Amino acid sequence: MEFFLISTLNGVIFGLLLFMVSAGLTLIFGMMGVLNFAHASFYMLGAYVAYAVSSTAGFWVGLLVAPVFVGIVGMLVERFLLRRVHAFGHAHELLLTFGLALIVEEAVKLVFGDFPVNYQMADTLRFAAFTVYGTDYPFYRVFMGIVAIVMFVALWLLLSRTRIGIVVRAAERLPQMAEALGHNIPVVFTSVFGAGAALAGLAGAVAGAFYPTNPNMALELGVIVFVVVVVGGLGSLQGSLLASLLIGLFSSFAVGIDWSAADLLALVGLGDWARSLGGLMIMQISSISATIPFALMLLVLLVRPAGLMGERG
Repeated sequence: MEFFLISTLNGVIFGLLLFMVSAGLTLIFGMMGVLNFAHASFYMLGAYVAYAVSSTAGFWVGLLVAPVFVGIVGMLVERFLLRRVHAFGHAHELLLTFGLALIVEEAVKLVFGDFPVNYQMADTLRFAAFTVYGTDYPFYRVFMGIVAIVMFVALWLLLSRTRIGIVVRAAERLPQMAEALGHNIPVVFTSVFGAGAALAGLAGAVAGAFYPTNPNMALELGVIVFVVVVVGGLGSLQGSLLASLLIGLFSSFAVGIDWSAADLLALVGLGDWARSLGGLMIMQISSISATIPFALMLLVLLVRPAGLMGERG
């Protein structure tokens, strides 16, 4: 029961962190059809900006400044880089954003060094939220989950209950009609891209104080974020939340399970035969936990190619 509760809590929190990072990418693709390979770099940039600001002005100021700074960077990227290649298709966008990701990574190394930095959370958040079977559960993990939930509710209300959301959805589905009604579609696109980058920057500012802030953090999370968006359904905010929670839970439980195929076959008396085969039969689930998100993506795409909550077409 202790393993189940701790793994569930860790899986939900990690899943909500994945949602914080993937929400911006989902918003950008759903609105603009741009697969931004540099999205995880905005996440890393948010963590480093928050670290630099918090070193002088405090944690909370860094938490506010980081998403604003990263959002402005995102708007500049869309206005002066992506807009120039958007007409040439997804291949040019992927190549451009891939190159941008490499530039951001090297720039971070030049400024902050090729090693983790000491980004610390506020002292007021450094306490145990509750105790589970003698284990103190950090409040900061709960704080990350609260931020993710607030982000989801705010985005959902913004897109479905406000005039801004109506304009954004109109520009997504019928851009020519929206432009004919007097809306500046390029400005809407720039604003959406900046908002998506700002969300990634906020995720980095929040998570960087708990997980290591280092130049490899974008690479570590970047591929999984794309898996989340594909599993949830391209452009679906609710799908991204569901996929993030599933991947977080599966990954959390897989890390702590030492079973193998031979152990399972032993239940029916075939354990010795399976162990004699070696290879995959004796490989523990914990040793292949990093492949769980990709296995889930493969399964979902085989059953539902549009993703869990994606639209067909």
